[in-house]
Amino acid sequence: MKYLYTTILLAGILTAGIPLSAQKITQKPPNIGASFLLVNPDARSSGTGDASIGLTPDVNALFSNAAKIVFAGDWGVSANYSPWMWELNNNKSNMAYVAAYKNLNPYEGVGISMKYFNYGSVTFRDDNGTVMQDYNPKEFSIDGTYARKLGNHMSLALSIRYIRSQLGQGSYNSLQQQPASAVAGDLGYYYQNSVDKLDFGNRYCFGISITNIGTKLQYTDDNTRKSFLPMNLRIGGGYTFVHTQEHEFTLSVDINKLLVPTPPLYALDSNGIETNQILKGKDPNRGVVDAMFSSFGDAPDGFHEELREFTIGSGIEYAYRQAFFVRAGYFYEHPYKGYRQHFSAGVGVRVSNLALDIAYQIPTGESLVQKRTLKFSLVYNIGGARDEAVQR
Repeated sequence: MKYLYTTILLAGILTAGIPLSAQKITQKPPNIGASFLLVNPDARSSGTGDASIGLTPDVNALFSNAAKIVFAGDWGVSANYSPWMWELNNNKSNMAYVAAYKNLNPYEGVGISMKYFNYGSVTFRDDNGTVMQDYNPKEFSIDGTYARKLGNHMSLALSIRYIRSQLGQGSYNSLQQQPASAVAGDLGYYYQNSVDKLDFGNRYCFGISITNIGTKLQYTDDNTRKSFLPMNLRIGGGYTFVHTQEHEFTLSVDINKLLVPTPPLYALDSNGIETNQILKGKDPNRGVVDAMFSSFGDAPDGFHEELREFTIGSGIEYAYRQAFFVRAGYFYEHPYKGYRQHFSAGVGVRVSNLALDIAYQIPTGESLVQKRTLKFSLVYNIGGARDEAVQR
């Protein structure tokens, strides 16, 4: 039981068992590793239900859709921190994220970022409760990005990422545990424009990004046991209204879907032990490219289950003279696909080019690992939409 609890904690917020009524079938959670890559480090967009694409561009756009940075201004840096899931791990877990970008000319920009997860000290025990070892699991990633405008209103970006996941060591179930590494890439597209309907011209935008397209992770010495990276499709947009010198409201919505195989339903033998016989669904042992495309049609219960695999985040941001910000949002994931559901609230203050944002997330679902979460972001940005709003 102790090992099960630890595994759930380190797996992050993505996997959850799916309740089934039949007695002769069972279903596993998706076979993914390094799920920390999906956790939003940005306090600003965390306050709007993790809906990030619709917000005005800044340096933290490198996480959700890096194509936005060419609209963010001249250059910017950020430092982000969260005492991650402190209720579960006695304040020992934390997440840190740093990012920076520089636009080389009116059409090209580059960026770098690093995310680090520290899970604190974890004690591994055997079935008798005997301490086997103490270990400090951690994961990190390092990114590099190139973005380019395609005209005045749209842009593309390509990111390259190195991932290191160190969740365990030693032997368990006759398998030698080991750190895992992978290389991945992101693709991003972004469009923004304005329309004169109210006040000074309302801004609207939309974007698409596919993240964490890369090699599999091998956590044991068994070459046949490998985990997919959490390859993810994000589609989002936003609309800014009122948009006067003093007041501004922005609505933002993001839709996400994991591009990994949905586990099939396996038959059980007369002793209740899982067999290799697939009753519904497709064999999850596929290549990366095959897994991405087939993930839209491999759910055991068909199209109805495929729809359940989409998550939705939405929120609103109010800005007063681009100096004081209030945010609220909601994130929804289907109960059978993880049950991550939470309200979020956030505030921010901006003095000149320096902004401090704080977000607080309150879970409403019943995910085993989702708890109240605080996030902090400190952003320094030169130029961009916020400065233009102040100068109007």
